Amino acid sequence: MRLVTLGCARNEVDSEELAARLEAGGWSLTETEAADVVLVNTCGFIQAAKQESIDELLTAADSGAAVVAAGCLAERYGSGLAQALPEAQILSFDDYANIADRLDAVHAGQRWSAHEPRDRRKLLPISPAGRPGGATAHVPGHSAIADLPEGIAPPSGPRVLRRRLGGGVVAPLKIASGCDRRCSFCAIPAFRGAFISRSPADLLAEASWLGDHGTRELLLVSENSTSYGKDLGDLRLLETLLPQLAAVPGIDRVRVSYLQPAEVRPGLIEVMASTQGVAQYFDLSFQHASGPVLRSMRRFGDRERFCGLIEQIRKLAPQAGIRSNFIVGFPGETKEDVEELEQFLIDARLDAIGIFGYSDEDGTEAASLPGQLDEQEIAGRVEALAGLADELMDQRAADRIGELHEVLIEEPGDEPLRYIGRGAHQAPEVDGTTEVASHRPLAAGELVRVRVSGSDGVDLVAELVDEQPAG
Repeated sequence: MRLVTLGCARNEVDSEELAARLEAGGWSLTETEAADVVLVNTCGFIQAAKQESIDELLTAADSGAAVVAAGCLAERYGSGLAQALPEAQILSFDDYANIADRLDAVHAGQRWSAHEPRDRRKLLPISPAGRPGGATAHVPGHSAIADLPEGIAPPSGPRVLRRRLGGGVVAPLKIASGCDRRCSFCAIPAFRGAFISRSPADLLAEASWLGDHGTRELLLVSENSTSYGKDLGDLRLLETLLPQLAAVPGIDRVRVSYLQPAEVRPGLIEVMASTQGVAQYFDLSFQHASGPVLRSMRRFGDRERFCGLIEQIRKLAPQAGIRSNFIVGFPGETKEDVEELEQFLIDARLDAIGIFGYSDEDGTEAASLPGQLDEQEIAGRVEALAGLADELMDQRAADRIGELHEVLIEEPGDEPLRYIGRGAHQAPEVDGTTEVASHRPLAAGELVRVRVSGSDGVDLVAELVDEQPAG
């Protein structure tokens, strides 16, 4: 069978759980197009991601394979998706624990009724303190050691319900799932469920396993990393966990993603800015900078507060990488709101900026708000802000010329003794890369010290300045 993963790094972790369960159930994974069964781990976040998932399912069906849809799109729409797309069978997250049996049935020509969509927030206790052990449904990526099938991992070392699919020196590590926030534009909490943290013991065991399997950088993922530990009785648990993860043998760098500005505490900034092995990288979910728009989004902040948070970060870590995404064209957004966002982008000097046009999402409050803008107006605002963002990111990269960085080497470049890697301010796939000119051969996984000598857009060019790996 073939397993296709779409969407974010959280889906990548879920797919590696599915791969481990399938392998334990006797299935062999292949990357060829001639597979008898194709399992597509779909994304259901925004319209473009939904369409990509549907196109992938249809392409798989055209190959003659039996097609199964899992993941967010399948969970979100269930029986409705099954009716609209009879070419595929639809799985819920609740099917993951028995995924091998489900695919056995598909391979035998059986069909089953797709689930009815439901609000998965209701499957966990309302109080975060009641959630550990209180789940009445499967939470992808949260299987404990006790849940592992026999033979899933070697008899020695940590037993982890995960099979690496992509390889490489970077791996995502899911620290939590779900979200308790009620942003008016977002449907994710309804199909991913309420917020629930994984235990530190499970995370450290999985980090150790990843370190033993060639991982050098951990990318911590969740829907909201700043909430980690609140259901375990410790709102500062992430501050404790980060130094422990950074100390895991084989792990050179730990990177945190998905930080909510309203929940970023001074203690967390200090730990991220000062702990050896923790990337000085702040992935902050601002979404906008106009106070009125943010209130309508049911979110915290405004331009002044966000600039103050950035100032706190750079006071402790002047070279810190800061990235964020922004929604343009939200219902009721005025030209003055757009100008406020423009000024924030100019003031903030962010390393990476994502600009997205607003679109209605099924079941969200924002879809029924007054002041809806037409698509042409939204597209125009996106184009203008994206152009400004490109200019600002290019300038920010150029400002880094002369800085000393630690770069994790990932692969050879196009010329001898040139290598592609990423600095602490560059997350995988989204934030650009650093090309390193070296006077000696380098290997994937080396962490080396370099001096930035140039920039090309958001990408940097640098020269090796030491004879030995930096870490």
